[in-house]
Amino acid sequence: MRPDLERLGLWDPDWARRRFLDTYVPANTDIIEIAGKPVGAIAVRAEVDTQWIEHFYLDPAAQGRGIGGQVLRHVMDAHRDARPFRLAIDRGSAARRLYERAGFVHLYDDANGVDQIFGASGDRPAQS
Repeated sequence: MRPDLERLGLWDPDWARRRFLDTYVPANTDIIEIAGKPVGAIAVRAEVDTQWIEHFYLDPAAQGRGIGGQVLRHVMDAHRDARPFRLAIDRGSAARRLYERAGFVHLYDDANGVDQIFGASGDRPAQS
């Protein structure tokens, strides 16, 4: 997240830490391993009407090999029910390509000026 926030001119370590800690729930998180070595993490936070994919981090050495797409499909299959999947990415993040390949579409830009909200294709944007 830091490189994206630096690119946007918004890096503030205290804000980033607070933002992470406010939403991180260890029980919602799976560790991604390759050959027994941890290389990332992904979390799914269930709400009444939505499932949020959060804290999806993959070591740069493991990126670009299709692992992110495999992990995302696996997690979505494991949590699939009637609720739509949503996720937030930083504006201009390279991760957008991964999510679009997995069928996510841009729904709206969050009022915080940083996040863009995506939903699995076929989902309707939340009404505000």
